[in-house]
Amino acid sequence: MIVIAAVFAALISLPLSAQEITEIPEGYELVDSLIYRPVEAVDTTLAGKDIFMLMPVSEDGEGADVSINQSPEVADAVRKHIYTNKDRTIKGYRVRIFFDNKQTARAESEKVLKEFRSAYPEIAAYRVYANPYFKVTVGDFRTRSEAMEMLSRIKYSFPSAFVVKENIEYPAVDSERAVIVDTIKVLRRK
Repeated sequence: MIVIAAVFAALISLPLSAQEITEIPEGYELVDSLIYRPVEAVDTTLAGKDIFMLMPVSEDGEGADVSINQSPEVADAVRKHIYTNKDRTIKGYRVRIFFDNKQTARAESEKVLKEFRSAYPEIAAYRVYANPYFKVTVGDFRTRSEAMEMLSRIKYSFPSAFVVKENIEYPAVDSERAVIVDTIKVLRRK
């Protein structure tokens, strides 16, 4: 493990990308490896809220008055933006853990969903019916690498699971584990 960390540290210090490597040394191969890097801290406590309604007012006992001098059109534009974007989604990835159209598919999909939610309550799970299939997908991942990491975590419990590209909800920022998972190529002995 120490050797892998040393090789990884050496590779990170080199300014070479996988495309710039012209020749792989004999006895080595390029393999995919997951890396975890910290993301910038982002405060999402005000996401989807009207900042003008959150300003402190001394008559409410908050100790200070904030006065905003602006045209009412600006406040109206902010409110309209919040209202029109409340259900906004982005392109991302999820892991499909169930996909079937048998007569028992409805009951089976409900069972799979309940089983997943009890095992992983912190991960969003979705059950949909797209004629003629019942589908259960889990997670909201911005990158395929993040979805692949989830797939590897649940593959034992859900062996037929696979990664799909879908519209996803904005993933919540996790201040405890705020990392980006990415895939890089690493030289490894055969």
